Amino acid sequence: MGAGESVREVRRGSRVVRLSSATRILWPEEGITKGDLFDYYQAVAPALLPHLRNRPFTMKRYREGVAGGHFFQKDAPAGMPEWIPRRAFRTHPREGGTRIVQFPLVNDELGLAWMVQMHCIDMNAWYSRIDKPERPDFVLFDLDPPDGGFTLAVRVAHLIRELLADVGLESYAKTSGADGVHVLAPITRRSSYEQTRSFSERAAAVLERRHPELVTTQWRKAKRRGVYLDARQNGPGRTIASVYSVRPKAGAPVSTPVRWEELTESLDPRAYTMAAVLRRLERYGELFEPVLAAPQSLAPAARLLAALTRSERT
Repeated sequence: MGAGESVREVRRGSRVVRLSSATRILWPEEGITKGDLFDYYQAVAPALLPHLRNRPFTMKRYREGVAGGHFFQKDAPAGMPEWIPRRAFRTHPREGGTRIVQFPLVNDELGLAWMVQMHCIDMNAWYSRIDKPERPDFVLFDLDPPDGGFTLAVRVAHLIRELLADVGLESYAKTSGADGVHVLAPITRRSSYEQTRSFSERAAAVLERRHPELVTTQWRKAKRRGVYLDARQNGPGRTIASVYSVRPKAGAPVSTPVRWEELTESLDPRAYTMAAVLRRLERYGELFEPVLAAPQSLAPAARLLAALTRSERT
């Protein structure tokens, strides 16, 4: 995917996105350019877009590349094309109060291309969609190991899978693009964020009790031992880097769906580069498609998990 000097654009009828500064280096050590990123996202769009479509989108912008820092922008910026849809939601800023935010929606290749033009490297959207904003599509288990602890995250991911299977839920894993792992259990859109958070908290507590040397729910980093399971990531307005997102890390790794048999301690998540992910799509297809296509009822699983918790405490 050489950047070259050629003009890059995506056009659909009268709508067009032209990429400026295609040769700008975003990853200095690797020589990866804005044009390379643009080419990747256009190639991966058929697999990625279903996971972004109709979800309020938060722009995470790297104007100076990965070494220059970033800022978040939730409100649709001035100059955003009118053909990119927006949807207004009330948010609760950390500084207090509320405000109405016009969130952009990345629903097609042109919207995705425009986000790259605006220096978005990874793509961050809500867990729920605009027609049912209070009803998430999945329960997320965000595994945050200590630095260099990917092998620990692998072990905990399999523990989560086994626990979820015990209460009747299938789950799917992807690399975070760094040392972490994301495990998602797709659910029907009948449960609230409060219910998904409660379920993830209870599951994390079970695993911490069973494996105190390996799993922690301690949010203070200085007090952690093992892999942190952050149940608080299940909440309204929360985002994670979507599947197939390039991450602003050395080597430009991609948050990549993996089959459970692939998720071993010998796996190197940094080997999942843009080119490698496109090859995987050709070979395996879209491994994260069940996250959208195979929802499961959370309520029976929650009852089983509660019963399991009570039995282990007695």
